[in-house]
Amino acid sequence: MKSIVKNEFNQHIKVAIDTIDLIENSIEKAAEICIETLKKGGKIILFGNGGSAADAQHIAAELVGRYKNERKGLAAIALTTDSSVITSIANDFGFHRTFDRQIESLASKDDTLIGISTSGNSENVINGIKLAKKLECKTIGLSGSGGGKLNSFCDLNIVVPSNDTPRIQEMHILIGHSICYEIDQKFTNI
Repeated sequence: MKSIVKNEFNQHIKVAIDTIDLIENSIEKAAEICIETLKKGGKIILFGNGGSAADAQHIAAELVGRYKNERKGLAAIALTTDSSVITSIANDFGFHRTFDRQIESLASKDDTLIGISTSGNSENVINGIKLAKKLECKTIGLSGSGGGKLNSFCDLNIVVPSNDTPRIQEMHILIGHSICYEIDQKFTNI
């Protein structure tokens, strides 16, 4: 049992080491985009499926609540929290429309949308990003496995260089925390 646990930790460490040099500048750019959005009065809208939905909720909570520093609450929302909205859209329009219908009603051109998909190919995430682009929002993707189709649609797609879904998800939350840290630095004591 100990060797299994140690192996999981070692895999996490390897992916983290392999990832940071490749995406450090992209994380900084994503933080800059989010900071600019919040300074202009826009909001950060996050979305994804499964574990990525949980990551979207986690990152939104860090922004609305606080990450590390005492500061005002910041405008962020995860599109994955309202089960009535999600199930009604999926029932009436299909699961592939779950996010773009919400974006249509909630997003404005001053917002930044962060779509999370470990494969980069989740149809409903891609549809959300496509609509956000039409609305002139900034778009950021968090993906893995080469980035998938999100590479073609996002202003910035941060790609974790792994095909291992659990490791990609772990890096996504670390990337989210890194962005939150940068945001915290800009909005503390304002």
